[in-house]
Amino acid sequence: MTGDHYFSAEPTSAAQPREVEFSVAGRDYTLASAGGVFSADRLDPGTAVLLRKAELPGTDVTGELLDIGCGFGPITCVLASVAPSTTVWAVDVNERARELTAANAARVGAAERVRAVAPDDVPADVSFAQIWSNPPIRIGKAELHELLRRWLPRLAPDGVAWLVVAKHLGGDSLHRWLVEQGWQVERHASQKGFRVLRVTR
Repeated sequence: MTGDHYFSAEPTSAAQPREVEFSVAGRDYTLASAGGVFSADRLDPGTAVLLRKAELPGTDVTGELLDIGCGFGPITCVLASVAPSTTVWAVDVNERARELTAANAARVGAAERVRAVAPDDVPADVSFAQIWSNPPIRIGKAELHELLRRWLPRLAPDGVAWLVVAKHLGGDSLHRWLVEQGWQVERHASQKGFRVLRVTR
């Protein structure tokens, strides 16, 4: 056993490359994955619910999008595919995850529109038309709140954030906390024990 988590900055476990296949909005994706990243062997069930139930951006959406905790890049690749006039910032503390996301962006023909970077490498003046995340609940409640306090204020005035959280991991309490922080929050969908939250100013 190693001490790696998917939120380790530099996983030390063997990469053990693999591929993950899934379909979203009528398109099939085959993305590269590897050990030491979040949900390395399959599309995470929460991510699947998010991509199925949230309102994916259309071809008319422009500007900058953000994927918080991108893992190997499934959300990033879907966003870049369905919204070809956007730039997608794929943020992860895990170096291997960022490398995989960049490689997968190339697989879907979006390499020039995806920025797979560490959190501190996002320019301070960038605001986001949309923020998407299956947030890393297991880092702990205080750290999760800090993460959301960092990124949600960078939502454009008319922007929207889409989050998915398992009910048994605190989806409803996170909903309440976001409201207490002054956000407009709608439970957009519930499926398979997951809450899809739509967050706006």
